[in-house]
Amino acid sequence: MSADSAAQRDARFMRLALDQAQQALAAGEVPVGAVVVQGDRVVGTGRNAPISASDPTAHAEVQALRAAAQALGNYRLDGCELYVTLEPCAMCSGAMLHARLARVVWGAADPKTGAGGSVLDLFAEPRLNHRTQVQPGVLAQDCGDLLAAFFRTRRLAARSAVQPLREDALRTPESRFDKLPDYPWAPHYLADLPSLAGLRMHTLDEGPRDAPITWLCLHGNPAWSYLYRHMVPVFLEAGHRVVAPDLIGFGKSDKPKREDAHSFGWHRRVLLEFVERLDLRDVVLVVQDWGGLLGLTLPMEAPERYRGLLVMNTTLATGEEPLPAGFLAWREMCARNPEFGVGRLFARGNPQMSEQQCAAYDAPFPDRGHRAALRAFPPMVPDHPDADGAAESRRARGFLAGAWQGRSLMAIGAQDPVLGEPVMRALHAHIRGCPAPLVIAEAGHFVQEHGAPIARRALEHFRRED
Repeated sequence: MSADSAAQRDARFMRLALDQAQQALAAGEVPVGAVVVQGDRVVGTGRNAPISASDPTAHAEVQALRAAAQALGNYRLDGCELYVTLEPCAMCSGAMLHARLARVVWGAADPKTGAGGSVLDLFAEPRLNHRTQVQPGVLAQDCGDLLAAFFRTRRLAARSAVQPLREDALRTPESRFDKLPDYPWAPHYLADLPSLAGLRMHTLDEGPRDAPITWLCLHGNPAWSYLYRHMVPVFLEAGHRVVAPDLIGFGKSDKPKREDAHSFGWHRRVLLEFVERLDLRDVVLVVQDWGGLLGLTLPMEAPERYRGLLVMNTTLATGEEPLPAGFLAWREMCARNPEFGVGRLFARGNPQMSEQQCAAYDAPFPDRGHRAALRAFPPMVPDHPDADGAAESRRARGFLAGAWQGRSLMAIGAQDPVLGEPVMRALHAHIRGCPAPLVIAEAGHFVQEHGAPIARRALEHFRRED
């Protein structure tokens, strides 16, 4: 094989390792990927997964070695080569030597833990009984740039995390969010939106910034971005971006102590500024509950940013018709029992959820002081024509019915007693071009708890115009 063709072959397989690294990045892991090759055939792939697997040995190289050994039916991988985007550590280097790999190829050097020459060189140790050839520096720039961007984002998040807390607000301790099931993503924070006036707002923000679709996922009361954990991986695996902010007062965002800090108009301004600040484009707006009450009023202000709507159990409260009886019952329950258990609420409507998943919805609210938004939001729903937000909701209804140019999809949780099928059918009539709704028979108000198949259907629906 000529030198040029050998280099081209190495670059080809390293790009496959980079694909695995991108998948690790999408899952919130350090972006390292690996592939094991026998001849010209990939026999094992792996990506970093220590966080999601709670496994310190789940490095990309180890994952790829395990997959290759299973595929070949032998823990000895004689004649095989391993491609990895980052110089292997001592653990992975030892595993490679034990597997009897013929050759190891890596991209970026690791000056902190690299065991291929940066810190120590296990592959050159003469007392070991196997010799593995090494080739460093293949696509080193591409591999290094991916890692550098990841750690730069982490540093920015860390700096944002020390944003001073306003005296009139509370901040849920980070320890409350440790080891949440199915929520591995790193936090991102904003505090520079004009309407925030120093409050810190959390958002989940994953996937490439130049993705063909950005899914902007807005939650309602009393949920937070954890609600979208079943849908996020589906969108990320398609190579898309997902942005899921926590409304102020919810999730990991700051929580004003006073209930009167919250209003329809203020939360709407925050969201408008949020979309502008992140310069979100090619947006499919994903909404439910208050995510829809607020979110469905956004596209009319900047229709060029939005390409689609995915609407789940929500409404537009225009103040012209009586609020649904189910919602009025919910409002009365909240007034009568303001300290209701959020996790118990989810458990009652979602028997498939684990105890740990239900507890994740209680995590943002350790005490009564953190629950001002939960008390404020039910009375905030516009219930007369002059109520805050009613005029914007009427404008939005007219826009969606007559001027909306994007695609739409609706999914209805049939078991919802608050904003169920009758309310959603009425909303459906006001969304131009929306096809027949998907009715999820087993789902209740929090439709996203059955979100993975809905997300897959949405991918198919909104890709049709790509």
